Amino acid sequence: MRLVLLSAAAALVAATPAVANEARVEARGGVYWSEGYTQAIAGVAAGYDYDLGETTFVGMEVSADKILDDGQKVLFGFTGRGGAKLGAGKLYVDGGYSTTFDGARADAWHLGAGYEHSFGQKLYGKVAYRHMFIENSPVDADTVLAGVGVKF
Repeated sequence: MRLVLLSAAAALVAATPAVANEARVEARGGVYWSEGYTQAIAGVAAGYDYDLGETTFVGMEVSADKILDDGQKVLFGFTGRGGAKLGAGKLYVDGGYSTTFDGARADAWHLGAGYEHSFGQKLYGKVAYRHMFIENSPVDADTVLAGVGVKF
């Protein structure tokens, strides 16, 4: 089922007409919390956005994030996003699939929102929130991340 959803999202994005598309890579850090546990998190992401005209866009992203605590695994995320272009910024919602940080839990679906602001032609800063719905678990998790990246 996951593969079908990811394939459908990729086909939709690939069928979108291009105007001024851009690839991006970023480094990011922030905080992760779940049921009384709070810890710093750091990671990287790469993505590609497709313009849908002057005011909207859709895109996709892959990411790798790690809670900075012993015994935690890297979280790999596969995310689609879409939103509005606001002058030098992008306001967006996102959603996708993530593996979880520790081996005791199942994987997770995530939903979130964020804002990305351009500083010139190539550099951008970003702030994002993400809620993770962890499979087979009554406990969910949240992250807030800030990042700096380069556009191509």
